[in-house]
Parts: sequence; C-alpha cells; structure tokens
Amino acid sequence: MAISIQAQPELIPQMKQYLELMGKHSATDLHLKSFSPPIYRIAGVARRVEGQSLTAEEVEKLSRSMMTPDQAHRFDNAGTVDFAVGIHGVGRYRVNIFRQRGSVSAAIRRVRFTIPTIEDLNLPESIRRLAEFQMGVCFCAGITGSGKSTTLAALIELINHSRRCHILTLEDPIEYLYRDDKAFVNQREIGVDVDSFQTALKYMVREDPDVILIGEMRDCETVETALISAETGHLVFGTVHSGSAAQTVGRVLDFFPSHRHSQIRQLLYFTLRAVMVQQLLSGAKKETPMVPAMELMIVNPAIRKLIREGGDEKIGDVVRSSKEEGMQDMNQSLVDLVKKGLITEQTAMEASPNPEALAMNLKGIYLGSDIGTIIGGK
Repeated sequence: MAISIQAQPELIPQMKQYLELMGKHSATDLHLKSFSPPIYRIAGVARRVEGQSLTAEEVEKLSRSMMTPDQAHRFDNAGTVDFAVGIHGVGRYRVNIFRQRGSVSAAIRRVRFTIPTIEDLNLPESIRRLAEFQMGVCFCAGITGSGKSTTLAALIELINHSRRCHILTLEDPIEYLYRDDKAFVNQREIGVDVDSFQTALKYMVREDPDVILIGEMRDCETVETALISAETGHLVFGTVHSGSAAQTVGRVLDFFPSHRHSQIRQLLYFTLRAVMVQQLLSGAKKETPMVPAMELMIVNPAIRKLIREGGDEKIGDVVRSSKEEGMQDMNQSLVDLVKKGLITEQTAMEASPNPEALAMNLKGIYLGSDIGTIIGGK
C-alpha cells in the first residue's frame, strides 16, 4: 500500500458544529447513522439529539468531509477506515467510518489535546513505578473504550518528562500528540507513515528506541516482537483485551499454538513487569464524569514463579495480598474509589467481578483467600 502525506480534510460547517458540541457537552463519543439524529455519549450514556434524523446521503457527506483523499480511497476499497483528525480550534478525534446495511455510519471519539496526568485520571499512585522500569513489557488490558490508550499516554508522557531517552510509538491511528521534553518521541501511524504493523515491527528495533508503545497487541507476531524487544533491553507498553491480570497471561498464550506455550511462559517469566486491567465507570461528581477502576499487578518473585509453572489461577491471590507492593485487584480499586467519593456504591457493585465479596469489603470485612476466615473488620 502506498503511503501518502496526510492532508487537512475539508470539514463542512455542519460536521464542525457536531464536533464542537462534543466539547460543549463533555461527550466522549459521537455516532452518525442513517435515519437517526446524531447520538452523543455523555458520562457513559448514549443520548440522541432532538430534531430531524439524518439521511443516508447526509451521513455519507458528513463522514467524507473528515477524510483525506487517501483515507477515502481506503474506505471505498475496504468498507471501513480508521484515522485520527485534528481540527484547529475545535479538537482532536479518533474516527472510524464503516458501512452497515448499505449505508455509511461514523463512530467518533474525542481525544484531549492535553495529555492527562496520573493525578488527572485518578489512577493509583503506584502506577508511577511502571515509568521507572528500564526494560520489560507492561500490558494494559480492558475492553474497547475502557481508557487504555489514555492511561498509556499518561505513562509515556511521564517518561517523556523524566528520562533522557528515545520513545517510539506504533499506532493505528495516532491519538495523543507528544512534544519532546527530556525524551524525544517519534510516532509512526499505520497507513500514513508505514504500510502495516508488520513492516513497522520489522524495523522497530533498528530505530534505536529505549521505550516502545505498540498501540494494540493483535496477533502472535506483534506479541512475540514485544516480548523479544523487552528481553533485549527495551521497555515495551501495549494493549490487550482481557478481564484480569491472570486472564492477560492466558490471553497472551492464546495467540500462540499450544506447543509453544512453554517457550512463551519462559519469555513472560523474564520480561513481564506489570499488567494493568481497566474499566471506565460513571463518576459520582460532575467534575469527574468518567473514572477508571484498575487492577494493577506488578510482577514480583511469587508471580514470576506462578507464570513459569502455569499457576495462573493463583495470581489473583498474590495481587490481593500485595497491597504494600503497590498492587490492587479490581475490588480493592472499587472500594478505594467509593471511599474517595469518585463513584457510587451501586456503580461499584455493577462493575465488580465479585459483588458479594465487594459488599463485605465496603463494610470493612475481608476473607482470607487461603483459609476462608474473617481476617479484618470495622
């Protein structure tokens, strides 16, 4: 695929107005669909704009106004296209245009120009340790829309401000834009700067990076490149889709045939440094409409041993019992967010992987994971 210079799209006034309204109403997402009015996601809830529905022709015209000629060509060939676009004086957006039932639809996510800090995001303070690692791999897990990219951006920016090094990102598309500080940053966008992830990965280590961000771990080649890069002295961050730290280990193994699992476990034993598993929840305060809840596993000798020996089911017990090392499981995160008044108890219960245990935790009661006896209370 030929790579072309990304031009500024010619946004029509109606599309600009829709994007401006995202900022005005603190909407995270905008959906355009034929025979429906625009739909904004505000504080996690999808809300239709009152008024006349858009025709199929209007949605297509609005969508194409956001595309460069190269992006339009890719859309016409594939029926879908991903890109990021910055509109001067309006904002920056991650856009997916796709066809459904013969017509065009658009899903648009608003990206902040300013990269948020760990404090801005209400993330656990111990996550700062991940930015201090000199080598290894750190995974950020969660479903689509859980804020993984924003969390990783906060970590990359922390490194940018604190370490003299070369940061290289491979993204599809580029969301946050970094300005060189102590570090210098090169950002490669798939389809704009390089034709594919495979090509980008092939030449990645030849570009002398110290820190690498891979936007998405999408296949065995991507994961193996990340692990080998970490083994050879690089610090690598990447995203995967899984629901817990233990599941993340299983998810990584699932990329590979079973006869290679022992080898991949050995690579994880030497290179895995941390796993973040994130949910994005409705906040209890107007000034924080969305709040991330995070399970954080920082690999210690006990976890490393479990990974090598296949004891993944015991990883959660180690995370829960290692709070003094900066770790927390999802319920511990939810309890903390409730106590800080950032989310409601109802929101916490709905998000919990174990609501019965959370109900007890919120009362200050905790059960020993090994012997099942009460070990604490109010």
